[in-house]
Parts: sequence; structure tokens; C-alpha cells
Amino acid sequence: PVPEYIRLIAAGRYADAFMINWKSNVFPGILGRTCDRPCEPACRRGRVEDAQAKPEPVAICRLKRVAADNKGDVEARMPPKAAKRNGKRVACIGAGPASLTVARDLLPLGYEVHIFDAEEKGGGMIRTQIPRFRLPESVIDEEVGFVLRLEPVTHFGKRVGSLKAMLAEGWDAIFVGTGAPRGRDLKLPGQEEAKANIHIGIDWLSNVSFEHIDKIGKRVIVLGGGNTAMDCCRTSRRLGGEDVKVIVRSGFEEMKASPWEKEDAQHEGIPILNFLNPREFTHESGKLTGVWFTKMHWVEKDGRRKLEPTGEPDVHYECDDVLMAVGQENAFPWIERDIGLAFDKWDMPVVDPVTFQSTIKNVFFGGDAAFGPKNIIWAVAHGHDAAVSIDLMLQGQD
Repeated sequence: PVPEYIRLIAAGRYADAFMINWKSNVFPGILGRTCDRPCEPACRRGRVEDAQAKPEPVAICRLKRVAADNKGDVEARMPPKAAKRNGKRVACIGAGPASLTVARDLLPLGYEVHIFDAEEKGGGMIRTQIPRFRLPESVIDEEVGFVLRLEPVTHFGKRVGSLKAMLAEGWDAIFVGTGAPRGRDLKLPGQEEAKANIHIGIDWLSNVSFEHIDKIGKRVIVLGGGNTAMDCCRTSRRLGGEDVKVIVRSGFEEMKASPWEKEDAQHEGIPILNFLNPREFTHESGKLTGVWFTKMHWVEKDGRRKLEPTGEPDVHYECDDVLMAVGQENAFPWIERDIGLAFDKWDMPVVDPVTFQSTIKNVFFGGDAAFGPKNIIWAVAHGHDAAVSIDLMLQGQD
């Protein structure tokens, strides 16, 4: 059966479709522009229609954007503010999609929800790391605003530096939705000497977003094959990069970037070079001059494919700047290790995969902070489930 919101879009009932989508997805306009579409490869259309016609998946992501862009004024259809409080206080640490979802779900039930974030506006990585050419700030403001109209108490511009201190404040529940805020560092030879022109991709994108950076060198190398790398290379183009390359350790098919993100980069004249592993940064008088790469290929070992050097001579590419977009990591320096919260061998909090509860019964985690970097729809889903768990716990239920 065709989902109801798609039938409504086909009938031109965009506001109705938006509200159905908003109930579960919270950010239809944002997701309609940025989601990596895990639902589309699983779309049944390719299995139930004529295979010879090679049917494409239903454009689920773009349909969300269609509904969001054409919905008109839906303010009157949003849930009302709670008529009265229920006496329970919940703190959401981080103002990204997971925390905003928790707040959106709990506020109409009468909870007093406080949102803490180091930035001056809500949105988290939605606002700080996605380039404006992909996601206009007006869309972020509107959809974050649908949550803020329910009147959470916002503590924007305030970084939480201690979970122990938060626990001492007597919150009935605390939700941690701080994302995976640290970009992975390669720490290669020559990096320290040329550090002025070697940047962590997500930090660089944030600085561009906040207009701390407005230019880059003419020759740019982007290391990494995910969507962040695609954002970095396309942003570099817009800031003056003339010779921009994406260089990836794996093959093209194994890159984590969505196919359409790779296509968009290539349409802008940005080549993607595969099977090259960065070995060393070159520099002269403290200035970056390029990167040495080792050629790689797939080999079969013990029934598994593994990337190994080909044995061919290394290659050198000259550049003025390097953007490292080789993954993100969680960072919890603000969570003390003597408060009863267990961490696993990867230094991640131990979190129940169903309830999102930590080993401290009133502390919950969600989104990238719970299980590592994924995507926005993952964070929203965690927010919904954590809100249910918090509500049940504070009602004394299982």
C-alpha cells in the first residue's frame, strides 16, 4: 500500500502530508534535503513492479521536501503548549536532533524541559556542519522553531562541563544528545610542521558556517569518502578552491558517501581518486606543499577482503590545504568516571539498546552520543524512544 502522506502529496494536500511526516520525523524539511535515504534502497517498488522496466525506488526523501516546501502556514495545527506542568524536570544536554525530539515529545505531556547547548542557536550538527547551499538556515530556523514554540527553557551559549554537577542539581531525568563532536585525526608525519593548512573537516565546516572562514587555497585535497568529505570538497569550490580533489583509501563503490553526493561533487568538476592511502604530509619552511600516498588494492585473506599496498611507487599530490574527513569520534571529557556510569572498551557509555537508559537509571543517551555516528533520522528515532522511556520511568512504570 502507498503510505498515506504520499497519497496526500499526490492529491496536493501538502499541509496534511507534512503533519503526518512531522509527527514521526520532526524535521521533514531538513531531512528532505539532507537524509542519506536508508529507506530507498529497501523500497519494495523494485520487487513488485516489472523488473525489465528497472523501476526506481519511490523518492521518499524528496517527497518530504515537497510537502515541507509547499505546506503553507501550519502553526495552528501544531500541538498546544501543556496546560499545566506535571512537576517533573528533564534536562537535555545538546540541542541537536535527538535532544530536540525528546523535548518535542515530552513538553506537551507537561514536563518542564531544559535544553543546554554551547552554541547560541538550537540545531546541533544540522546547523553547524551542513553547508548552507544544501540546507538554508531559514529551514533550520523554522523546524527548530516548531519545537521551541512549545516553550522549553533554553540555555543556549552554555556548555555543560560536568555530568556530576548536573546530577547534583536534582533533575528527574537527563538526556545526553551531544552527538559525535570530534573529527578523527590522522596524525601523520609532517602534520605538526604544516598544521596551519591541515584542517579537521567537521571543525572546518563549522567555522565556515559561523563565517570564521571565508576562503581556502586554490589547490585542496579532501581526505575521506563519506558525506562530510563531499560537503568539504563542494564547500571548498565555493570558497575559491580551483583544483579540488577527493582522495580515498578504498574503492569508489566502498565509499560511505551517498551515490547522489558523489555525483553532485563530480558534476562540479571534482575528481574522486581511489585506492590511495595518505602516508605523509610534505612541507617547506612551515608551509604545506603536498601529500604522499601509498597505492592500495583489495586482496583475499582467510576468506575476507582486505586493503593492502600494491607495492607500486608512492605518488605525491601538491596542495595548499588539506581537509581531513575520515570519520568522527565521540568525546566525553565532561563525564566523570567516578559517578557510576559504565563505559565500554571503546570508551562509549553502556546504553540499553531498547530503552536508551545508561547504568545511572535517570540518565539516558541517544543519537550519535549513544552508539556512534550515523545520521539524522537515526537520532530522531532515538529521541522518540528515549522520550517514551523517560515518561514511563517518571510514571513509575517499566
